[in-house]
Amino acid sequence: MRFHQSVTFLPFEQVLPMAVACEELGYSGLYVSDHLFNPRQLRSRYTYSTSADGAPPYPETTSWPDSMCVISAAAALTRTLTFTTGVYIAPLRDLVTVAKTVGTAAVISDNRVRLGIGVGWCKEEFDQTGQRFEDRGRRLDDMIPALRALWSGGWVEYHGTHYDVPACQMNPSPSEPVPIYCGGHSEAALRRTADLCDGWIAAGAYSEEDAWAHLATLRRHLDRAGRAHDPFAIYLSLGERPDVDTYRRFEDAGVTDLICAPWMGLSVPDGTPTDEALAQRRAACEWFAERIVAKMT
Repeated sequence: MRFHQSVTFLPFEQVLPMAVACEELGYSGLYVSDHLFNPRQLRSRYTYSTSADGAPPYPETTSWPDSMCVISAAAALTRTLTFTTGVYIAPLRDLVTVAKTVGTAAVISDNRVRLGIGVGWCKEEFDQTGQRFEDRGRRLDDMIPALRALWSGGWVEYHGTHYDVPACQMNPSPSEPVPIYCGGHSEAALRRTADLCDGWIAAGAYSEEDAWAHLATLRRHLDRAGRAHDPFAIYLSLGERPDVDTYRRFEDAGVTDLICAPWMGLSVPDGTPTDEALAQRRAACEWFAERIVAKMT
């Protein structure tokens, strides 16, 4: 099992130092989230909200550095760390922009990008980029094969339902295919995962009971698509206490990757000097690496 350190909600000035620390501590990858901005007037309901008003589980001042900028910068500071987006809201952008930015990050990182994608939920962001919100799922279904075509190198073209790209060259192009994973546990997301993607990413930290239920649904979709025995990445995040035996049970069930954030459970007071705050968070990640990662890899 591979372990990926989430840097979502980590203070921005600590993201790159944390990437270096994670590689030193034996983590396999960094897990990066995506939004363009926080609307002052938010009317959209967060997909997995548990509150009556549908608000997302983070403050409106949350920082969202651009995923591909973070990946490119972290790639320059590391050698083995992989970078997974969880999730990159691809239909929020136009096809060519996604192909160019993700493809370039893949080249800069020497093929260490894993593109986790999703349809998004915040209509306000789509309104500002000029992309239709209502058909974002159908566009994403067409975007996935289009991206693969545009990254294939040389003269390429794509003619699909929503995207039509005449012959062009998009250089530089990745020298290896960029793995594409789908995030979310709705029926639509799991259908897309099984039909079009190389793996699946859990939507949030599940209880063990919920994790088994979502995995069973994923397996049903993979069976339907005739892919039950294909190589397939499964990223899981658990809200349970870290436990090697629990993780081994999921590994035996086909889970290949675990998303974790040991630093997130710390209470670091506002105003703590950056170096001190980073040292505390690194210590939490080191504890997890020694107690869990080292025993599972």
